[in-house]
Amino acid sequence: MQTHQNAALLRRLPRKALGRLQKPDFKKFRIGRVTLGPSRPLITGIVNVTPDSFSDGGIAFKKADAVRRALQMEEEGADIIDIGGQSSRPASTPVSLKEELKRVIPVIEAVRKKSNVAISIDTVKPEVARRAVEAGADAINDIGGFTDPGMVEVAALCQKPVVVMHMKGTPQTMQKNPRYKNVLGVVGEVAGFLKKRCGVLKKSGVKKIIVDPGIGFGKTLRHNLELLKNLDRLCALGFPVMVGASRKSMIGEITGTPVTDRLGGSIAVHLWALANGAAIIRVHDVAPHRHALDIFTRLR
Repeated sequence: MQTHQNAALLRRLPRKALGRLQKPDFKKFRIGRVTLGPSRPLITGIVNVTPDSFSDGGIAFKKADAVRRALQMEEEGADIIDIGGQSSRPASTPVSLKEELKRVIPVIEAVRKKSNVAISIDTVKPEVARRAVEAGADAINDIGGFTDPGMVEVAALCQKPVVVMHMKGTPQTMQKNPRYKNVLGVVGEVAGFLKKRCGVLKKSGVKKIIVDPGIGFGKTLRHNLELLKNLDRLCALGFPVMVGASRKSMIGEITGTPVTDRLGGSIAVHLWALANGAAIIRVHDVAPHRHALDIFTRLR
């Protein structure tokens, strides 16, 4: 009975939680050299300049390795390279501003000298975001959802596209029994958060906004599945949606596979997301995702 009640609530979600429904506006939505559009989903390749990320920590920690990986991803078909210097895996330890700048700025500068590929900076620190844009980054990706007024200020000053992600808690606490109080469940709470943060950014003058439900960031398997099954509710906010489920624990929980063997599950989740309205997927394995996306796009 409870399941049927929840389903009924979710069907009413757009009117109750989202307000006036909109279609994402892709007009003149450029991220660096690439144009975002409903008929051309984009692939973002992940470059973690960290020693402790959950699935690839250490392989791109040195500057030369990170630059090589970024350029390889571009060759394999990545539209955007997302560079981050702070692990966001559960229970990860925060790094200092000085250390994060030391990790990411030289990599961004080196990639920019060798390529005009679109680059996004993955950070929650305003100073890192500002310096990254000065070094050549084309977008700011904030897993904190721009809840820091300093991040909103930097976004408004830089006038670069931004990615607003939902996270329940912090990387240190997010997977400690995450719960959602909203009567409409995780979908309503995530949608409400994203709508509110986008409103703050728009009021501050930020024009190009992408939203990300934050798969695995303070969510159980059930929460993640509910978000993916109701992705159209998030698309109804009127902003392009990015989904990043690459190698995440939800795939391991379903398939029983270790983090090193989750490519098939990652592709399945990302194609589902694209079929249900997502505009960008964020991945570790660019080449196989590019092949899958090319076939998906041709069929569609």
